[in-house]
Amino acid sequence: MTCFSGFRTNLFLLLCFTFLLQIKHFHVSAFISREALQETYFPSNPTTYSTLLNQKKKVERVERGLARAREAIQTAVRMRSYESDKVESFVPRGSVYRNPFAFHQSHIEMAKRFRVWTYNEGDPPLFHDGPVNNIYSTEGQLIDELGSGRSPFQASHPDDALAYFLPVSVAKIIRFVYKPRKSFSRVRLQNIVEDYVHAISHKHPYWNTSDGADHFFVSCHDWGPSVSMANPKLYKNFIRVLCNANTSEGFQPARDVSLPEINTLKGTLGSPHPGQAPSNRSILAFFAGREHGHIRKLLFKHWKDKDSDLQVYMYLPKSINYFSAMSQAKFCLCPSGWEVASPRIVESIYAGCIPVIISDSYVLPFSDVLDWSQFTVNVQVARIPELKQILRGIPVEVYLTMQKRVVQVQRHFVMNRPSKPFDLMHMVLHSVWLRRLNVRLPL
Repeated sequence: MTCFSGFRTNLFLLLCFTFLLQIKHFHVSAFISREALQETYFPSNPTTYSTLLNQKKKVERVERGLARAREAIQTAVRMRSYESDKVESFVPRGSVYRNPFAFHQSHIEMAKRFRVWTYNEGDPPLFHDGPVNNIYSTEGQLIDELGSGRSPFQASHPDDALAYFLPVSVAKIIRFVYKPRKSFSRVRLQNIVEDYVHAISHKHPYWNTSDGADHFFVSCHDWGPSVSMANPKLYKNFIRVLCNANTSEGFQPARDVSLPEINTLKGTLGSPHPGQAPSNRSILAFFAGREHGHIRKLLFKHWKDKDSDLQVYMYLPKSINYFSAMSQAKFCLCPSGWEVASPRIVESIYAGCIPVIISDSYVLPFSDVLDWSQFTVNVQVARIPELKQILRGIPVEVYLTMQKRVVQVQRHFVMNRPSKPFDLMHMVLHSVWLRRLNVRLPL
């Protein structure tokens, strides 16, 4: 059954689990007249009426393809199977997926149809460049991937695209524009990005066609959410791909995308490393990190240097290797710091260690597809004093099942260049694809 409504919903983002599809409609004035177009955000837009008619034909073609994709996904859910014109190298199955049949068919449809146009406007280092190492690396790697010319998702022409990427790097703006750092005001950052939106919307018709609903940017800097705060009307439909996926700070799961945070060392991309077998993991739980934010402050208050089973360090002794300790632990504590995201979640998954999520208001990456409750433990901040009791109370057979599931999802958090099916890059783009699939432009 298909049901249309006038708002964007996350029902289809959960991949048809209720067999109900609700799609946001955009009744954009650009298709009515040139005069009506002047009522949009950019009244001096020189787009001609003939260009708008051509754009209308393009939208009709695009929407027909998206309708076929939605139908194929719903059919896969009903038939509990998939349809592909090639041999599939990986078939997702198991309880780690909310609906493996829908996810698999959605990924097939994405590979077949989803193309992204990266705007050419702007110069490095603020645009078309980003940090490919350190804690902001997923921001830079995605910017580089979508501008490399090697991604299978890159559109050869903007008219062939289903989504449009703004290659702005918040991390680089902070590094170069705020140097020396004399102020924490976000105004300069906000002005730079808003000026970029004005530039591309004056030069091209695509932003105005959808009011930005098929446009996105990526940011792993904790200032990323601030970009849209100064002008919420302009960005009301804009897809923000953020590491700092904090609902208490305006993150909207049905519109925005949660981006995994990975601390990538120079010259590496990060990948799973063999951990100890479950029977050889002698540490109940492990954490090492600085006292950032109230959650870690509470964690240190109750557990820092106080228990040999639940090992919590602010400064790791030189005799202990961080990744080796993770590989020897059954559970790895992942408390939020100043921002909700933590690279320890991906590091735990790489080490085959069950992540223990301790956070308020954090939307975990790929939650549209992955059922995190199947391979992580979620502990409310108020229950930090009970951590050992909670983890000790998990039956051995449950732990062993969850640990196998952690290993099962590893492939979805590996960063490859160029990207590979079902890896981190594909999963991020699949999250954007779902949000594009959840929007219907006017015909």
